Amino acid sequence: MLTIKKNGNKVWVTFTFSPIYAVENVAVSGEWNEWKEESMKQKKNGDYYITKVLNVGDNFQLGYKVNHNDWTIEEECPSLPSIFGSQNSLLQL
Repeated sequence: MLTIKKNGNKVWVTFTFSPIYAVENVAVSGEWNEWKEESMKQKKNGDYYITKVLNVGDNFQLGYKVNHNDWTIEEECPSLPSIFGSQNSLLQL
């Protein structure tokens, strides 16, 4: 799930991942940081979240890495094929 708040030329994007099975960790990575994994914090309800400040008008491919291994996409974004044979999400700001 995404929460997007625009303010001038900046956009605060909160990424929230709700696991459907028990997980140990979740990270988000995307083109905005050269695909570096950024660990997400866990809420008491089990969801994982992180907020990033990005620029209005930018577009980024991204995905979630679950348990350091499983790649999954953001369901609220369109998806497109990656060079690794999987799918990436496309965040359009």
